[in-house]
Amino acid sequence: MKRTAWFERVFPSIKDNGLMPSIIERLSGTPARAEELAGKLAPALLTRKLTDRWSIKEEIGHLSDLEPLWSGRVDDFIKGLPELRVADLSNQTTHKANHNATEIRVLLKRFREHRRQFVAKLSNLDDAQLVKTALHPRLKTPMRVIDLAHFVAEHDDHHLASIRELLAEIN
Repeated sequence: MKRTAWFERVFPSIKDNGLMPSIIERLSGTPARAEELAGKLAPALLTRKLTDRWSIKEEIGHLSDLEPLWSGRVDDFIKGLPELRVADLSNQTTHKANHNATEIRVLLKRFREHRRQFVAKLSNLDDAQLVKTALHPRLKTPMRVIDLAHFVAEHDDHHLASIRELLAEIN
């Protein structure tokens, strides 16, 4: 089954802020799903690369690398900024991090802690903060916090699906 490339994805606006608890639950579960996929794999599988794709360790490291962006974007909403901060679309942080040299348990623990902080920040927002909008810099569409949270959950799933595809190809 062919997946849509990340930069070709379209993200519809979510109208009902009452869906936020479910999205937060999904975001909370990503570290456990990553650990289930990768936590007990042989070290050689974790660093194996096919063509120009990232290894499993790099995929997990990338999820952690983006947590400051997600958290910063929530701050942008709170401050009432008209546009969310820009992401590094070339993913230089991930490319330079050498995640393959880091033990998988360290990568998973780091991601779990970063995500715990992000989920706590989302959980502490009040109704007035949830209705603020800001322009997503790449998509050029207005978003609310719930749209960002959904975007992050979709990003998580995109990379977990990449790990699953890689495992299917190398096994």
